[in-house]
Amino acid sequence: MEWIKHLFKDSPEIQLFVCLAIGFAIGRVKLWKISLGGVAGTLIVAIFVGTIGVALNSEVKNIAFALFIFTLGYMSGPSFFASLNRNSLRYGIFTLIEAVAVLAVTAVATVTMNLDQGTASGLMAGGATESAVVGTATDAIGKLKLPADQISKLQANVGTAYSISYIVGLITIVLMTSQIYPALMRIDIREEAEKLWAKLGGGSTEEGSAPALPELVGRAHMVTHADGETVGQVERTLGQDVTIERLRRGGEPVDLAPDTELVLGDILLLVGPREQLLIGDRRIGPEVAPTAGMDLDLDLADVVLTAKEAGGKTIGELREMVPTERRHGVFLTGITRMDHALPIQPGTVVNNGDTIHFSGTKRDLASFVPRVGFRIDPGVKADLVFISIGIVIGMLIGRITVNLGSVPLSLGTGGGCLLSGLVFGWLRARNPKYGQYHPAAAQVVKDLGLATFICAVGLSSGPQAVDLIKQYGVSLAVAGLLMTLIPASISMFVAWKLMKLPAPLALGSVAGQQCSTPAITAVQTAAGNTTPLMAYTIVYALSNVVLPLLGPLVVAMTGALV
Repeated sequence: MEWIKHLFKDSPEIQLFVCLAIGFAIGRVKLWKISLGGVAGTLIVAIFVGTIGVALNSEVKNIAFALFIFTLGYMSGPSFFASLNRNSLRYGIFTLIEAVAVLAVTAVATVTMNLDQGTASGLMAGGATESAVVGTATDAIGKLKLPADQISKLQANVGTAYSISYIVGLITIVLMTSQIYPALMRIDIREEAEKLWAKLGGGSTEEGSAPALPELVGRAHMVTHADGETVGQVERTLGQDVTIERLRRGGEPVDLAPDTELVLGDILLLVGPREQLLIGDRRIGPEVAPTAGMDLDLDLADVVLTAKEAGGKTIGELREMVPTERRHGVFLTGITRMDHALPIQPGTVVNNGDTIHFSGTKRDLASFVPRVGFRIDPGVKADLVFISIGIVIGMLIGRITVNLGSVPLSLGTGGGCLLSGLVFGWLRARNPKYGQYHPAAAQVVKDLGLATFICAVGLSSGPQAVDLIKQYGVSLAVAGLLMTLIPASISMFVAWKLMKLPAPLALGSVAGQQCSTPAITAVQTAAGNTTPLMAYTIVYALSNVVLPLLGPLVVAMTGALV
């Protein structure tokens, strides 16, 4: 064991990546439908490794957390501000319930169990299943006017308490949203999700039925039945998602226009959903092998929605707003919000900041995309100048301190970088010339930054972890259970009984207020479609911003109570 200790002491970077590797491997292990995830797995491993007494440099921890929290704010910014509208803001009640309830439970636990500021903060962070609170609370504790060894102990207690309450909270929220609440509501969640899907304009989602969005295909047909008709007439008959992209007559290309008249023997290249092209034989003529010059490559474009008139509209409403000729040859193939795919149905509401995935010819996309938003450049992964300036500004904001009596209150690095990230992400959406941050690159930075920070917290928690567990025993786990169960149950009652939300949206809202990806995954699996995501993504965007800001507040509150 001594040689390992010396190795980690001489090369702490080895220690970091050993914890990450083992932690993420443990996080992938599923028990029933639940897996801890890489961050929680890393924390548990780091606490064990930390018992040998080797910690990471504090600067590494601070840099990693700044990268994570700024990126979190940056990617949340467009969706967060887009959610501040009359239709979406009603879902803010769930974030409010979560914030008030966890603060109340934390206060009661602090008084009844005589918790210190670190343990109380970790308990709240884990019960709310929000890892970012660990960073903002740890940062706030570091600013207290206490001896260095006491601050170190309090910060270590944050990680230990978090690891215990997170595991309990994760299991609780997954089971409650996917199993127990539907049973208490006496509903079949799959049946309710089917009803909502149909209400949105979708077809059946039963296994074996056609997919909600059939893949795009190309088909070549020879004109026989459609002789004498125009291109526009044929397209309207086949459906609004089908376009004629090529026309050859006598082996030569012919320019296309809606009023172009077709003649016997013309070869047409159709592009559209597979199901809508099945009637091509009856409507146009026999399918034939494509001739030379009929080949067509469809381009793909990921577009961030920024058009003012588009926010808060359904897909069906947007389709009616955009004239057919302007969207000719452009196909909607996906919608994601906060990295979650939304159902592509006429009744699905889209917000500014959503990423819309289009397919079509380069010419058609170049004409259409600027009307709805800006295209993400896949060749540019991150504008480090823009991002670095944002982090610097966030750190400066975090240094501002306001004294509440004898308690110094400040946002710290975490809160400052979160707010600057929100603003810089919003500015990027308003002016796409600057601040490129590809979602894939952002996800890597966010995951690595948070995991590195949590690893540092766990390593410093190791030496005190056993003592803290002995001191509080099972009561910490019980408090963590209540920290999750109470706000979730209140929100479920409000969603189901007072707001009368459909069951999938009610369950999605509860999962969203906890920012719990495992919970929404379990709900989706039980529902059989993606309808719960429509509520989850809105509440998730709000809670992702509000909950981390509670870290300094919890430290101040518990300091006043003890």
